[in-house]
Amino acid sequence: MNNIRIKSILNSKDPVPSKLADESYLDFVETFRDIAGYRNYPLVAQQADKKISNELGKIDHKTPIKEIKKIINKIPFAATWQRFMRSHQEMMWRRTRESFSPLKDKILSLMEEAANSPNSKLTIDKDFKVPEYAREEIHLQPGGYTDDPLGGIVYHYGTKVFYAGTNDNDEVHAEICETLTLPKDQKINNVLDIGCSIGQATILLKDKFPDAKVIGLDVGEPLLKYANWRAMKLKKDVYFKQGLSEDTKFNDNSFDIVLSYILFHEIPVEVIKKTVDEIYRIVRPGGTFCIYEFPSASEKMPASQRWMIDYDSINNCEPYSPGFVYLDFKEVLTNAGFILEPGPKNSNMFLQTITAIKPK
Repeated sequence: MNNIRIKSILNSKDPVPSKLADESYLDFVETFRDIAGYRNYPLVAQQADKKISNELGKIDHKTPIKEIKKIINKIPFAATWQRFMRSHQEMMWRRTRESFSPLKDKILSLMEEAANSPNSKLTIDKDFKVPEYAREEIHLQPGGYTDDPLGGIVYHYGTKVFYAGTNDNDEVHAEICETLTLPKDQKINNVLDIGCSIGQATILLKDKFPDAKVIGLDVGEPLLKYANWRAMKLKKDVYFKQGLSEDTKFNDNSFDIVLSYILFHEIPVEVIKKTVDEIYRIVRPGGTFCIYEFPSASEKMPASQRWMIDYDSINNCEPYSPGFVYLDFKEVLTNAGFILEPGPKNSNMFLQTITAIKPK
């Protein structure tokens, strides 16, 4: 490991593996994911839906997932796809963490230095207790979002591979921030990115609303410390706070816009309902709650997609996603008091987008 590469790793706005060999290996894993995962899934889905149609005829979201799995898992291509998806995730996280581990002490020292800087806008409560539900190793990431001190930088580079080249420069988050629905009165003073992870959208929200106070809230201290370190390197005036989506501690009617990007499928159903109620409390009348999330099974989801989500929950450590998918999420939103509108179109056709408005 040469000094030039070390400086690049520690000073760059985006992480760089410690060895060129690691970077090359992870480039291979990224391509593997793109070809074996993304490009092959439509072929798997086509075969799966055809076989389901032939054996079960017409089905709906109430058809037991066990019946669907029994049929699809007989397809050799489907079994191969599942193995590829599991293997590439394990390869991705293992090599990413191995690459940053030699620099662990220096990385943690720099993040701590940033957190203690007079210019830091990071709030970590020393008495904060991470709930057990939040300690799952989502997407198989070792230590999850809460228990690995290197979790932030590992998450950043790991998800670069995960997005298979489509988010190397935060393009996915940029699209979301650019297209989210604004309050009709155009008054935007306070914006919240709830479940912000490493703050990619948080930073871009500040670029979009430079005069607003922008806050990122997350349960994971390692992610937030990395987000704060990165934001300070980028000279972005954003706030980060450790907290719970279901109990944010913010005042009533505090925010003009709340953004949620793929948060709800990663929390239990009982926490989903509390979180929706909490967001209704903290968004101001006329404000918007902009949601980008997994699809709902009740809305004409094909059998192949239900099978894929079930697989994802078991073999990609997404234990709460089936609960969300089979929940009537729009009913939860309307029961809380929100008025719903279709969200903006998004290039990720898998996700549903919803705009929830708090009435005046």
